[in-house]
Amino acid sequence: MRSGVGLCVLGLLCLHSSSFGQETVEIHPGVLIFCDDPSVERAVHSAVHKFNQMMVTGNKLALYQILTATKAENGSDSTYSLEFTSRSSDCPTGSSKPWTDCDYLPSRHKKAILCNATVLMTETNAETQQVHCNIEDHITTERASCMGCPEPIDENSEDLKVPVSVSIAKFNSMSDSTHLFTLHEVGYATRQVQIAGFRFNFQFDMKKTVCSKAEHKDLNELCVADEENLFANCFSTVDTAPWRLETPAVQIQCEAGPLPPRASAKRRPPGFTPLRAMPHSSPSPPTSAPPTQPAVKEESSEEDISGSKVPPSPHPFHCPSKPWKPFHPLLSVPTKSPTEAPTAQPPAEGTFSDTDLLSSF
Repeated sequence: MRSGVGLCVLGLLCLHSSSFGQETVEIHPGVLIFCDDPSVERAVHSAVHKFNQMMVTGNKLALYQILTATKAENGSDSTYSLEFTSRSSDCPTGSSKPWTDCDYLPSRHKKAILCNATVLMTETNAETQQVHCNIEDHITTERASCMGCPEPIDENSEDLKVPVSVSIAKFNSMSDSTHLFTLHEVGYATRQVQIAGFRFNFQFDMKKTVCSKAEHKDLNELCVADEENLFANCFSTVDTAPWRLETPAVQIQCEAGPLPPRASAKRRPPGFTPLRAMPHSSPSPPTSAPPTQPAVKEESSEEDISGSKVPPSPHPFHCPSKPWKPFHPLLSVPTKSPTEAPTAQPPAEGTFSDTDLLSSF
């Protein structure tokens, strides 16, 4: 009799426990909520922070736009299912700086990185349970620099003064003109590191001066261009080894007339003459700026780069949200002709450069 009563009580306890457990796990279906709701923003911030904690290399991500958000009730707590986009920031992974204080890295990727997350929200806490961002499509490879290859250099570079000077001197010594010629413009120029030193290839033109060869052996301050506007243009190859104190070897080919229009040469700044080893005290005038590229208007708010006011979204839940910050992508640079080659930039820290070839000499 006692055993039968015990079994009955045990059964009632099990039934009560089962009913109680079903009530605690009951979750109502998720409903769409506003993308600009403060609780949604708090949930997304938690997801971005969690993903950055999981990254081991590269740069932290920063929120760009919230795309959709749903909320499912679980008693006093809520589960948020989120879709949002992010972009690489200028804060490296592992930095103590929060991503909210970072700026977007300029990138040629106009499309942002797509992310999704599940966040458990309480009245005081946001706990990201799952987050994934598709960063694989935004990984780009960089081509290593070519050691020993010719590199474009600026037409006004200090490195060109000696090569230009010896080239003009050789022209004046071998030309049939009764007068000396002086530098007018320098066109396209490259520098190449070789085992024996540096090789410079460049184009330039000259103007006839008032100094006759009978009265002046070399160019000097009095040798200014005359009013006849007689030109000669040349292509010169100069091999130098400054540390050996050797005379540069010059190979030059010249013809009458100024540089062809396709050379698009730049005028030398004040103080740039073969007669001066040091730059002139007066600053160089800025070269004419290239024509500005017309701004491209993007149709989607996802790719809005102007930072201007985003038009109101037709979506009833204010989705997608406005960009967290304006994004400015790297504009595609049109291919330049050889005479418009950009100034060679110094190699990034940790990479090899042409000067490394000379370290053993």
